[in-house]
Amino acid sequence: MAADQGIQIADDGVAEVSMTSARANLTALVRDVRYGGRSAAFTERGARSAYVVPAEFYEQALEDRLTAEAIWRLIDDTFGEQNREQLKVDLARYRDQMRHET
Repeated sequence: MAADQGIQIADDGVAEVSMTSARANLTALVRDVRYGGRSAAFTERGARSAYVVPAEFYEQALEDRLTAEAIWRLIDDTFGEQNREQLKVDLARYRDQMRHET
C-alpha cells in the first residue's frame, strides 16, 4: 500500500497505521488483510497496540490455543506440576531454536 495513505509496511511484513490516521485508512487496511493475507497493526506513539488478522489466522489461533491447553492438562495429569515447569523451559528453548532456523 502507498505510504501517502498513512499505511506503512514494517520490516516483518505487517501493515501499520497510526491511530491518528486509522479512520481514513480503515477500509484499505481491512481489504489488505482480507485479500492480501497480510496482518496489520494499529500503532500509538510508534508502538503496536492492536492487530487485525485474516479470519483464517484467528480461527487457527483459537484452535491452537485449545490444543495447547489440552496438552498442558494432559502433562499436569500425567507428570505433575513440577515437570511442567521444566517442560516450559525446554519448549521455550526449542521454540527459540526454530525461530533462528527460519
